[in-house]
Amino acid sequence: MEELVIRDADVVDGSGADSYRADVVVDGGRIVSIVKEAAAAGCQRPRARRELDAEGLVLSPGFIDMHAHSDLALLRDPDHSAKLAQGVTLEVVGQDGLSYAPVDDRTLAEVRRAITGWNGYGDDVDLDWRTVGEYLDRLDRGIAVNAAYLVPQGTVRAMAVGWEDRPATGAELDRMRRLVAEGLEQGAVGLSSGLTYTPGMYADDAELTELCRVVASYGGYYCPHHRSYGAGALEAYAEMVELTRKAGCPLHLAHATMNFGVNEGRAPELLALLDRALDAGADITLDSYPYTPGCTTLAALLPSWAGEGGPEGILTRLADPATAERVRHDLEVTGSDGCHGVPVEWDTIEISGVTAPALADHVGRTVRESADARGEDPWTTARRLLVEDRLGTTILQHVGHEENVRAIMRHRAHTGGSDGILRGAKPHPRAYGTFPRYLGHYVREAGVLTLEECVAHLTARPAARLRLPDRGLVREGYRADLVLFDPDTVASGATFAEPRVLPAGIPFVLVDGRLAIEDGRRTDVLAGRAVRRTPV
Repeated sequence: MEELVIRDADVVDGSGADSYRADVVVDGGRIVSIVKEAAAAGCQRPRARRELDAEGLVLSPGFIDMHAHSDLALLRDPDHSAKLAQGVTLEVVGQDGLSYAPVDDRTLAEVRRAITGWNGYGDDVDLDWRTVGEYLDRLDRGIAVNAAYLVPQGTVRAMAVGWEDRPATGAELDRMRRLVAEGLEQGAVGLSSGLTYTPGMYADDAELTELCRVVASYGGYYCPHHRSYGAGALEAYAEMVELTRKAGCPLHLAHATMNFGVNEGRAPELLALLDRALDAGADITLDSYPYTPGCTTLAALLPSWAGEGGPEGILTRLADPATAERVRHDLEVTGSDGCHGVPVEWDTIEISGVTAPALADHVGRTVRESADARGEDPWTTARRLLVEDRLGTTILQHVGHEENVRAIMRHRAHTGGSDGILRGAKPHPRAYGTFPRYLGHYVREAGVLTLEECVAHLTARPAARLRLPDRGLVREGYRADLVLFDPDTVASGATFAEPRVLPAGIPFVLVDGRLAIEDGRRTDVLAGRAVRRTPV
């Protein structure tokens, strides 16, 4: 007898088709049969050792978070309810060009410092791997949700070139090609970049094109955080479209949006650019989060020249008054490349987390509010935070536009990604609320998407991008990564004031056919594993 039958569910299967009522039988981590209500009429209904009454609930594939920063959280926090409680059963990590594999000892220390604000320094995790394959093997010991990995281009460049702003030599480019190829051979699904983060931003298009050719040869995809989401955003999107066209590489645009005042109402221009490329045969997808503010580290706003030499180079420059004044001028007057070419507005920069306890009173205030409370100018406050927090400060940037968010999420290439940073006293609520906010606010309340459309955006479409032949749909033979939610009550509980509140209306989540969330409570199941690239 099979393990579980989910009885009387309203199945939204991820294809975009209309829902239907059915009993769904799970065994051995897979969906073994689906008996629709009409087919069951007059015949014996399926039985199993356990029955789950799904009356009034929607059964859908588990949600795929196409842009996650859980690289260490998956190992640090076995509970991981921040994602499981949302119905997420697969995350894509290794984002924005900076993560923890492949590394050598020097690069690992530099990367740990550079992205402390994203993942913590990692001194509470045994970082006992150096290659992509070893990291994936570590995940295979058992994690809360499944995880796929992108080779981080900035980390690769740090290994081969260092943190200098210069072209790679031929030998260095060859080494980067080998590192990317090895990562893909070991199971990575593609390559990520952070082209407003050092050292990845020091790569020119010719270098990136060569790496994308390697990615394409393995059937992977390129996922850039491109060079600007502010001034020059459309040009930055066009650059990525053209680069991947030349490389013959599929493109997935990370946290696609049009931010800052210069881009208000301009999402249709972006979508027209993408539609022209898609109609010409390009393979393009994108992800977005359903909020207007962004989130990053305070150090990320700095100009690229200030990042040469890595984190220690930044701190040395900030300690020198004359150099720090150059940084201030680039930030406040010129508009640094780290701040997307837009002069920083300190009243839009909210401090969301610090690593030094002595700085905790800054959290929840904008940089300007903190400066006013201390009777100083905002740059003085920002500089002190950067130095005293050793670049670990995280921020929210309140620079988005609702009409852009809505237009992009309707697009035919759209998928969902939280871009969720789980560290900090007041993280962005997208870390805990992205997927129920799509279902509750944008489907039920705002009607921006139908339920069937939204589920497809969050399941089958990302599974297709990841080339996963047995995930993303409720189909016989597919993996039983499933979520049951109440369409009338599902909602994000996380807010900017209380960002760590779990969602409502998602009582059951199955990972590999096992209940990881049962009656709204986390079980002790750790059924997640690394999801490796499907060989071409």
